Parts: sequence; C-alpha cells; structure tokens
Amino acid sequence: MSHSLVCWRCGASLSALSLPLRRLEVCKACNAELHVCKMCADYDISYAKHCKEPTAEEVRKKDEANFCDHFKPKAGAYIARDTAELDRAKSALDALFKK
Repeated sequence: MSHSLVCWRCGASLSALSLPLRRLEVCKACNAELHVCKMCADYDISYAKHCKEPTAEEVRKKDEANFCDHFKPKAGAYIARDTAELDRAKSALDALFKK
C-alpha cells in the first residue's frame, strides 16, 4: 500500500507497511514501535495529556505501543532534531574546558 507515513523516531519510510498499523508494528530501520502516541494525528503537546481527543484514555508512555482506539497514524510524525543548538553548546563547553 502506498502512503507517505514515516517513522516518528528516525524518519524512515513506512510505505511497505499496510494500514491500519497493527499494535505491535515496528519500524524496520530503527525498531521503534509505531502504534504510539507520538505517531498519532491527535498527539499534540499543547493539549492536556498531549492528546486532542477528549474521550481518549491517558497513555503515560507516549513512545510505547498502546491499545488506544483513537489511534490514527500521522504523516509527518518525524521531527528532525535541531542539532545546531546542541553543536554550539558543545563547542562552548569544549572551549571552556580547552578540550
């Protein structure tokens, strides 16, 4: 099945997987579980319990497989880390400690 889903953890394409995603489906590239809050269209950290679905039960571990019936995989769930800030901080520490 062709779709534009990518892994929430590493960004690898999930186009080889069929929908709906099974609860214990994992990314072939990084072995991340995929039926997780961070991969859901309703996941939003600006909401209480990080979920836009008001009737969903709270899931404490947002990056582990769960049984949520409201799960809808979200295209674009992967957000690349901004390493520039981290690199600047490391450089500043290295300069401070003359590494």
